[in-house]
Amino acid sequence: MSYSLQLCLLSDATFGRGEGVAGLVDAEIEYDVPTGLPFVRGRTLKGLLVEECSNILFSLDGQAHGWHEAARFLFGQPGSTLDDQAMLHIGPAILPDDLRRAVKAEIEAKQLTADQVLNALTGIRRQTAIDEGRGAPREGSLRAMRVLLTGTRLNAALDFREPPSPEATALLAACTSSVRRAGLGRNRGSGRLKLTLWQDGQEVTATHLAHFRQQVQGGAS
Repeated sequence: MSYSLQLCLLSDATFGRGEGVAGLVDAEIEYDVPTGLPFVRGRTLKGLLVEECSNILFSLDGQAHGWHEAARFLFGQPGSTLDDQAMLHIGPAILPDDLRRAVKAEIEAKQLTADQVLNALTGIRRQTAIDEGRGAPREGSLRAMRVLLTGTRLNAALDFREPPSPEATALLAACTSSVRRAGLGRNRGSGRLKLTLWQDGQEVTATHLAHFRQQVQGGAS
C-alpha cells in the first residue's frame, strides 16, 4: 500500500527557509533552485503532525495509554535509541508530477527560467507593524514575504518501515485532520490549509478518523 499526504492551501502561506533575499523579500520560501518549484520540507510536516499528536494525547488524558504506542510508531520518541525510532518517514510536499515534468522540460528547452516559474507560482505580500499608541505604521517595520498562493496543492509521500496498525493509521488521520494552519504568521490569520491522508490514490482521512473516534468512544464507555 502507498500512503501520502495532500496539502491544500486555503489562504496564502509562507513556509520560510529562515532567510530572505536582499532587496527583494525579508522571508523567502523553500523552492528548488534549478526549477523554481516550491515545496514544503517533510520535517516541517512532521513537526505539525507531532504538535497535533501531543494535543490529542493530552486531551485524551486517561484514555491516552493505548495511543502512546501508536504515536511512538509514527513519530518516534525524543532521545530514543535506533530500535525506538519512528517507523514513518515523511517526504517533502511537492507539486504534482505532471506539472514538475512539464516545467523541467520547458527549462531544459530554455523556454522558461527558474525565476519565471517561481514568480508564476508565488506572490509577494507586504505588511507593517502598527504603533498602537499612534495608530499608524511603525517606522522601519515594512516587511516583504513570499507566499505560496491560495489553492496550491502539494503532495508528500509517506514511507512506513513496517506496515502500520489500524490504530497507527487512525491516529495519523486524527493528527492530519487537526492541522489547520502552518507557516509564518499562522497566529495572525495566514497559512490556513487542509491536510488529508491518502492511500493508493484515494482519500481515506474520514475512514481512518471514524475508526479513531470509535476506539476513543469505546474506551470511554
